Amino acid sequence: MKVLTVIARILLGLVFLVFGLNGFLHFLPMKSALPPLAMQFLTAIATTGYGGVLFGLQILGGLCMLIGLVPLGLLILGPIIINILLFHLFLAPKGILPGAVAALLALFLLFRYWTNFAGFFRARA
Repeated sequence: MKVLTVIARILLGLVFLVFGLNGFLHFLPMKSALPPLAMQFLTAIATTGYGGVLFGLQILGGLCMLIGLVPLGLLILGPIIINILLFHLFLAPKGILPGAVAALLALFLLFRYWTNFAGFFRARA
């Protein structure tokens, strides 16, 4: 199980590091066959500066995963993964598979590092 945890951590870290860097350096080709609303959404992210923050957080979260700060990486990447899933559910359903894989890897790591997050779910007086 420990080997699977390391593999999941490295895969998730590399995915977000690569796609975060791609947001700044544009070395991966972008699909142009997205629905019009999805393109409007991505255009708004790119032109407002929101994308720079988003890609920076992806890089930071990916690096955290790669160097072993998994709970911090999950804390940073969790909302990003949820937004990726929501984007694909509502705007571009055909491309949901990579986001779903990232979500499954994150859920697996959340399970493995549950002791770091259990305090959030305990009732306090």
